[in-house]
Amino acid sequence: GLFGAQQMQVAANPTSTLPANLFVDLAKKVKPGVVNISTTKVVKGGGRVFRHFSPFREKDPFKDFFGEDFFDRFFGDNPQKDQVQRSLGSGFIVDKEGYILTNNHVVEGASEIRVRLSTEKEFEAEVVGRDPKTDLALIKIKSWSELLVLELGNSDRLEIGEWVMAIGNPFGLSQTVTVGIVSAKGRVIGSGPYDDFIQTDASINPGNSGGPLFNLQGEVVGINTAIVATGQGIGFAIPINTAKEVVAQLKKKGKVTRGGIGVYVQKMSSDLAQSFGLEENKGALVADVIAGGAAEAGGIKRGDIILRFDGKGINEMNELPRMVAATPVGKEVEVEVLREGKTLKLNLRVGELKEETAPAAVEKAKLELGMSVQ
Repeated sequence: GLFGAQQMQVAANPTSTLPANLFVDLAKKVKPGVVNISTTKVVKGGGRVFRHFSPFREKDPFKDFFGEDFFDRFFGDNPQKDQVQRSLGSGFIVDKEGYILTNNHVVEGASEIRVRLSTEKEFEAEVVGRDPKTDLALIKIKSWSELLVLELGNSDRLEIGEWVMAIGNPFGLSQTVTVGIVSAKGRVIGSGPYDDFIQTDASINPGNSGGPLFNLQGEVVGINTAIVATGQGIGFAIPINTAKEVVAQLKKKGKVTRGGIGVYVQKMSSDLAQSFGLEENKGALVADVIAGGAAEAGGIKRGDIILRFDGKGINEMNELPRMVAATPVGKEVEVEVLREGKTLKLNLRVGELKEETAPAAVEKAKLELGMSVQ
């Protein structure tokens, strides 16, 4: 790492004071690898045309003075025009050829993406691939200058209480550096099916999205993604280990292929665990099995509790979807389940996770129960 000796000194004596120049040196080393991203999105029919001229682009003094309903009353329904929306985000360089990792929500739907380096040079970027389920995207710029490729760390080794540094573009304030600690790991905040966030109190704000979270060795350990709007010091970052496989697939084919076994699972509770005869509240309860899927072929049934998957124990239900998704399609795995008080070991071949589609509408049917359904 960039600061291995200093980190070893701190680790050897946890009560010692951090070197005065530690964060200074770290920021100088890694800032050139962090970029600012600005996007333009055109929303069809999203704006109103006013029949007057104003020298102001951002602020309309006529509308501010009279109010928008003034023009509605005197000019009737005005024709709609396309509205241009601009937003800001962050990213970081992961390849010398100009590949940049960011959040999917930063670039999704953008008609134009501009990337600005720490040297103030600007480039137009194109989307190489996106993965909405993990909120990650890979974009690319064509740069003739030498780019600083940031080193990716191992987020599994992060410890709660460990110092981290965030760099990004909050509220358009480019190359902003903030520091804090790892507050928690494995946070599930309901943003997607594979939630596994690092929580940090390093200051993160709108515009930080897609920017890197560093450890003291100067390695990227997370991608800053979300905040609790009503709280302070509660930010969330995607672990870099989650991003590594996603980046490799996006670079190769522009999308991500995941494993799937064809089950719906639900969270275990203490009452459920007791009713099934489990001493600990762990595992994933199978709520339903999809017909024709790998789980059905392997003998998994509704009501089974999946305790282990491919040699890995499942302490909490949310761990299973992540494990299955990360398993190569076609791999044969052993699954340990609890059924009617007995532990069974079943073998199944992992299939490809299909994108979910909305169920087709059916004819309205009247039942003899005094209700109609569709």
